[in-house]
Amino acid sequence: MQAEELERVTALAAKIRRDVLEMLLPLGAGHLGGSFSIADLMALLYGKVLAYDPENPRWEGRDRVVLSKGHAGPAWYAALAESGFFDRDMLLTLNQGHTDLPSHPDRLKTPGVDMTTGSLGQGCSTAAGIAYANRLKGSDAYTYLIVGDGELNEGQCWEAFQFIAHNRLNRCIVIIDDNKKQLDGYTVDVMNPFDIAAKMRAFGFATQRVNGQDVVALDAAITCAKHTEDSAVAIVMDTVKGAGVPYFEQLMDNHSVKFNAEAKAAAEAAIAELEAVIEGSRA
Repeated sequence: MQAEELERVTALAAKIRRDVLEMLLPLGAGHLGGSFSIADLMALLYGKVLAYDPENPRWEGRDRVVLSKGHAGPAWYAALAESGFFDRDMLLTLNQGHTDLPSHPDRLKTPGVDMTTGSLGQGCSTAAGIAYANRLKGSDAYTYLIVGDGELNEGQCWEAFQFIAHNRLNRCIVIIDDNKKQLDGYTVDVMNPFDIAAKMRAFGFATQRVNGQDVVALDAAITCAKHTEDSAVAIVMDTVKGAGVPYFEQLMDNHSVKFNAEAKAAAEAAIAELEAVIEGSRA
């Protein structure tokens, strides 16, 4: 990754985190933890990796993104707004009446959203279908499937993975956000996932495990996945729920944060710090 690319992606990650906080604060609560753990990934995808055209969101040659962990929609919306798919002011309509930014992504409402998600596990199947259809059409487009670690409790994920592996859909890059927590607590306590990377390898995937908060390492992993031609590919991201803001990283109940006085103060301070990072990138 070139220095200017790293600077751009780092700034975009800061913008995504700032935007998520500004979206959720007026609502008093929201899915912050899982949005922050994928913020660096979304910044890398929209800042460097993806082929897309914000002026033509349905461009046939575009890469597709399927956010199967749809509760992290705020991070996706922020990435789309910052990439020019719609005006940033629209972010403040999140979850409001008649909004085009519902709690979970809806492809019929939001420019840039390729697949409606929210019912956990189902995005894995739809991403497999998109990738298979693109192969039948002779398209070179990639499909980036983003799955949560808690979401892997759903058996549908593993049925879809078996289909992807059997058909060697190497242009469907499966990215698992292993932030180690889900709605009811730590994944190891709710339902032990054991070694996710080993399980993906057992299912037939060429699998890498990387620091999901390190955009350089993530970029290298995606590049490696793109050079794998004879099997399905997966990247397991070792992440922290709430990553990027220490207060929210350390907050136990950070799946859906309730903004009490303490959390609100931490969020406002974080916005100021993120603004400084963004302004520094413009200098």
